Amino acid sequence: MLNTKQLSHSFVVKGKRFDILKDINITAKKGEFVCILGPSGCGKTILLYLIAGFLEPTSGNIALDNKRITKPGQDRTMIFQDYVLFPWKTVYENIIYALDNSNVSMEEKDKLVRHYLRLIDLEYFKDWYPCKLSGGMQQRVAIARALIVNPEVLLMDEPFSALDAQYRRFLRNALEKVYLETKKTIVFVTHSINESIYLADKIYLLSARPATIKKVYNVNLPRPRTSDNPRFIKLSKEIENDLAKEFDKVINDPSMEESFVKILKLSGGRGIL
Repeated sequence: MLNTKQLSHSFVVKGKRFDILKDINITAKKGEFVCILGPSGCGKTILLYLIAGFLEPTSGNIALDNKRITKPGQDRTMIFQDYVLFPWKTVYENIIYALDNSNVSMEEKDKLVRHYLRLIDLEYFKDWYPCKLSGGMQQRVAIARALIVNPEVLLMDEPFSALDAQYRRFLRNALEKVYLETKKTIVFVTHSINESIYLADKIYLLSARPATIKKVYNVNLPRPRTSDNPRFIKLSKEIENDLAKEFDKVINDPSMEESFVKILKLSGGRGIL
């Protein structure tokens, strides 16, 4: 089981403190699909980075199976918005690379790669290079590479955000297939309310910054889910109303936009929140 207790994180810029996350308590049971929603800039990606061990919390605790998380480890793998594939390696080579430092035999590595290629429906593209693949295909390669090391938890930071609506729907269905077969614990950040309802067992809604847990929704809908289900529609409207209130806070407080820019500069990149 993955859990965070009173997890908080802050940045200090030119002597001024910016609180990002405040007293975040999240639980993901083994084999549970958890989605994180919240307004832009509230700290969703920071939360994933903390769970991954890329950042140290200002205060609070993160634990997996009662072991405190203090650094990155193979028990957690992360899939980013960008596909981060090696352009000079084939699909097969990109996936098997994740096993470079393992003691698994070459024969077993080959079996594992072929298994995950079949799982993501890319076995006929194993010798292709990333430049020849669509964005959705590249993201499936990234998912296979993350799964092949057999992590306890899969962390996914808006992995479908760069895709068009049609391919996003296809990849969402592909991810659900992977989830149902592997039963990995998944923590998935998204801006899409419907996507979270399609995929999640549980949804955490973060407030505007400093982010706290505004609400938790248990998605008790049978799979596969359809958006015309009355319970789906009701839950979607409830989340939309709750999320709109948090977006209003961001829009009505110019200081949030100002601090957001400063924090991005501090991070040295984009998309970190």
